[in-house]
Amino acid sequence: MTHEGSSIDPTKPSIARVYDYLLGGKDNYAVDREIGDVFKRDLPGSVAIAFANRAALTRAVREIAQTTDVRQFIDLGSGLPTADNVHQVAQRNAPESRVVYVDIDPQVLVHGRALLENNERTRVVAVDVRDPEGIRTHPDTLELIDFNRPVAVILSAILHHVNDDEDPAGIVRYWREQVPSGSYFFVSHFRSGNNAETLEAEKVLQQTFGRGRWRTDEEIAALLDGLEILDPGIVPASLWRPDEHDSQWNGDGQRELTVWEHLIAAGLARKA
Repeated sequence: MTHEGSSIDPTKPSIARVYDYLLGGKDNYAVDREIGDVFKRDLPGSVAIAFANRAALTRAVREIAQTTDVRQFIDLGSGLPTADNVHQVAQRNAPESRVVYVDIDPQVLVHGRALLENNERTRVVAVDVRDPEGIRTHPDTLELIDFNRPVAVILSAILHHVNDDEDPAGIVRYWREQVPSGSYFFVSHFRSGNNAETLEAEKVLQQTFGRGRWRTDEEIAALLDGLEILDPGIVPASLWRPDEHDSQWNGDGQRELTVWEHLIAAGLARKA
């Protein structure tokens, strides 16, 4: 993986830039669009995964800011700035919210720091997600986050890029042990569908980046061991507390999801 100080390499695809392209962003190169086009062309409908994930993240941050006293957020593997970033959603609903973004993609660091240059309540920390101690003790983290008070830990579309032998459960466990009662954990994750679409999408990611692990709902829930998973549990991201006014939903609050929307799950958990 990339480390701070590395320059942007436009010849190698970046997970963050491929996501950016799928979400309609402009901060990507031809090599990233080539990967994104595999999804758009060969796996039509798969772009819904990125949008469903982003929408669930937005709803979760908004809910935490509106309905709890938590005013500190750590966004692990944050990716490139897009519409409705965590700090924008949180500070729109609770202006005193403080946000630490964590990513090691050099382009994320450049764009993130430029975006946040005049935001005193937000920082970008360049430490690998697999080094939680390095994140926790980073001066910028310690400047903004008071670990004696509840924290919202955001793990949006990042743990599926952590292979089993890299101990994703250990990453969550570290943060669970570091934050006090009343803290929240939002997770979204590629969800095994036991179908051709899952297998093909997983193969594209593994061939491109050498990593990517789809997990079942039970495996995703196990990553949150020791935390109380709140209603509605680990569910497809589009079904995670959808907005009532969303025109896509019928009177029962349901609609038929596409096969792709079933392939990204989301959940919110709380430390008792």
